[in-house]
Amino acid sequence: MMTPAEYDIDVIRGATFELPMSCSDDGGPVNFSSIYSGARTPDLLKRIFAESGPDFSAEICPSASQGDLSSEAIERFRARWHKKSGNAALLEIPLSQLLEDAELVVDGKITYAALILFGTKKALGKFLAQAEIVHEYRSTEASIPYQQRYEFREGFFLIHDTLWETINLRNDIFHYQDGLFRQDIASFNETVVREVILNAVSHRDYRLAGSVFIRQFPYRMEILSPGGFPPGITAENILWRQSPRNRRIAEAFAKCGLVERSGQGANLMFEECIKESKPAPDFSDTDDFQVSVTLQGKVQDPLFLQYLEQIGRETLASFTTTDFLLLDAIHQEKPLLQAYKDRLPRLLDIGVVERLGKGKCVLSKRFYTLAGKRGVHTRKKGLDRKTNKALLLSHIAENRKTGSRLNELLQVLPSLTNYQVQTLLRELKKEGIVYTAGTTRAALWYPRDE
Repeated sequence: MMTPAEYDIDVIRGATFELPMSCSDDGGPVNFSSIYSGARTPDLLKRIFAESGPDFSAEICPSASQGDLSSEAIERFRARWHKKSGNAALLEIPLSQLLEDAELVVDGKITYAALILFGTKKALGKFLAQAEIVHEYRSTEASIPYQQRYEFREGFFLIHDTLWETINLRNDIFHYQDGLFRQDIASFNETVVREVILNAVSHRDYRLAGSVFIRQFPYRMEILSPGGFPPGITAENILWRQSPRNRRIAEAFAKCGLVERSGQGANLMFEECIKESKPAPDFSDTDDFQVSVTLQGKVQDPLFLQYLEQIGRETLASFTTTDFLLLDAIHQEKPLLQAYKDRLPRLLDIGVVERLGKGKCVLSKRFYTLAGKRGVHTRKKGLDRKTNKALLLSHIAENRKTGSRLNELLQVLPSLTNYQVQTLLRELKKEGIVYTAGTTRAALWYPRDE
């Protein structure tokens, strides 16, 4: 059987292949010529073929034996699995049966997932040296040499907590206080960092020789893992779609409660960053060969933290990821994505945000009161209304000879509803600035010249 690298490019162009769901929307045959372009190199074609194959982590490492696995790492996995499931029987069964039940050993043969999760340092060096996490610390952004470097090449359950402890040694705490309000915020949130590392371990491409790198600075952290996003995953849809590259590893993490089987790790990362008024995880440097995640450690607006505290823990507990994204976009005065707007009515109902006009919102008056800027809130609400009225008046004045119909005025303010535009027009009329000729929708609006 030919390997992906041995296929002739001209043969591939016209070939039809049975590809998995991740490569074809319906899982059916795909004509490769429909997705081929001159920019697709043999290396990229090889990668596409490789991705369509079986889960690497479920494959057997032929020469490995149970002696290559750390019993301490397996016991840590057992304890977590028992705690998550509540199944007391897990505490009694022998190690070999535990690994078979977790599908990390198949018919007595060791999978690569078992090595990655439980392998001894010697075993990984022998069978899978790239299953390594390298942590580097640099004291400044401009520093080229690192001040500290650790190489973790052991089963993940042996290094999971040690890795976080290493990061946390250089994790500054910031104190924010305003009156009675006080909150301590670490540069790097433990939940977020652990989630990024778990994602790197379960989604990296172990067929590539590189290691996972964690580059820590005082206020920024980069996590780089070999292999780009799995097929079908992008920086734009990572919150809504899941496609584990190493399913056997992801399932083991889910069994012991390190991740949710539903794949909500990315959601958790974004939510925690927004709760601490930090920029969302940045995937913009990701390419076909590595996934890059950048975490920023500085709080952008301490008052936003206080605002979330006032909203209340019970309210925040019921927020979805979309709610947090909406709240953050409104706070940052960014455009509201159409996909998020279905959740906007709920935020309005509970008084967390207030509407200025159709598609335009601000944080509620409570936020500006906390900031000592109630006048800013009044200006934001009032200026928007005055601006809209000024735009209507400008259009009416420019068309004083022919008059302006309502449908034209609706085009002037497309973000407002018919009712909202008519309300503004009635206010202008009451102020004696404009007048109408005719009735109903055929009425014409004119400026009242003095």
